[in-house]
Amino acid sequence: MPHSDTLSSYRPHDNSLLWEGPVADPGAVSAAVARARSAQPGWAGAALDDRLAIVRAYKAEVEANAEALARLISEETGKPYWEAKTEAGSTAAKVDISIQAHAERTGSHVAPFKADPAAANQALRHKPHGVLAVLGPYNFPAHLPNGHIVPALIAGNAIVFKPSELTPAVGAFMASLWARAGLPDGLLQVVQGGADTGRALAAADTDGLLFTGSATTGAMLARQFAETPQRILALEMGGNNPLVVWNLEDAHLDAAAAIVVQSAFLSAGQRCTCARRLIVHDADHAPLLDRIVALTERLIVDQPFADPAPFMGPVIDNRAADRLLAAAQGMGGKTILPLLRLHEGLPFLAPAITDTSGLAPADDELFGPFLQLIRVADFDAAIAAANATRFGLSAALIGGDRALYDRFWQGSRAGVVNWNRPTNGAASSAPFGGVGLSGNHRPSAYYAADYCAWPVASVEAATPHLALPAGVR
Repeated sequence: MPHSDTLSSYRPHDNSLLWEGPVADPGAVSAAVARARSAQPGWAGAALDDRLAIVRAYKAEVEANAEALARLISEETGKPYWEAKTEAGSTAAKVDISIQAHAERTGSHVAPFKADPAAANQALRHKPHGVLAVLGPYNFPAHLPNGHIVPALIAGNAIVFKPSELTPAVGAFMASLWARAGLPDGLLQVVQGGADTGRALAAADTDGLLFTGSATTGAMLARQFAETPQRILALEMGGNNPLVVWNLEDAHLDAAAAIVVQSAFLSAGQRCTCARRLIVHDADHAPLLDRIVALTERLIVDQPFADPAPFMGPVIDNRAADRLLAAAQGMGGKTILPLLRLHEGLPFLAPAITDTSGLAPADDELFGPFLQLIRVADFDAAIAAANATRFGLSAALIGGDRALYDRFWQGSRAGVVNWNRPTNGAASSAPFGGVGLSGNHRPSAYYAADYCAWPVASVEAATPHLALPAGVR
């Protein structure tokens, strides 16, 4: 049995041991922050091109080790190997996107000073914060923390990174790729552990924290950081995301069903952008629902490397499966497809659909393959139902014309709004974030550059030149 000072990671699909390592206690966390603090000034003082050379070398290491990274992601999260390969690809692609975003959003700009253009220039440049903590999630253990780490390093920061306690092996492997790329010692410190390690890192002497995870943890961090307004806090949290289907032509029923199924059940429902609520016109929803049910029943749920390839694997562990099963049982409504455990002792779940029309279930993010059906009478009611949540991450409309989509876009309250596309289709070349309990107005992805550096505005003249305008004898 592992000791309390040891962190163990198990493969969800068969519960076998994958990885073990030491837990970082508060002293180890403080020491990691101190090492990062010592290394950061030299990194920030290096030429941008020198930093970019290291970051590009990291991209090359990710690409060279993409198969190993993908296999490790599959083993540790349970997600299908085909899907893990897309995550490995996104991890490499983040580098070029972050370089472009840094230049566009936090680059240097110098122009003549409008008040005195002949004598002075006005300049805008950016400085790194210093040492930033990164708390990573388990559902995308490489891509999502990588989306904080890459732009933060480009900007000149040092990082102390705590992977999710459920995916420590992927976090350690990513750090090894940075080391192979030649990142100087101290600039990326990895501290492993659970909630206690996370709390210690959040309380440590950093200049900010970049978080991806649950709204519950994000709210705790917001309360903690209220006492230190000088430190930046970027929160990327979850959603209770609506998917509205309206005025759909019969010829598009099959495509719409595929969009619904992918929105709800991709990654076993363990994406913050997954659709949790399907909102439909009560008068004509039956043909669509029939197709959704038929397609859902055909989905293959299996271990990551099975042949034929599964659409979805297990959820992350048995505790998550148990929580989902309990939530489904307490939901009420009419069961269309039940949430079932497919293998005793393992977290494989059959995707579920429940009709909760007319009910008021808890406004929670059920992070798994569970979809609520909500039938409404008109489009105003559909928008009202879509917005009946404390969250505001993702929303989508299937069907209708441009005018209807414009009405939906205007009326919906979410940071990602799609039309005839899944709720979980977001681009790394665009900002990513939400409102309400989904974030604190610091969107990530392309806009991560914004929270990785702070602007410095200057008026600069080569020689002193000023005459007081008035009030002198």
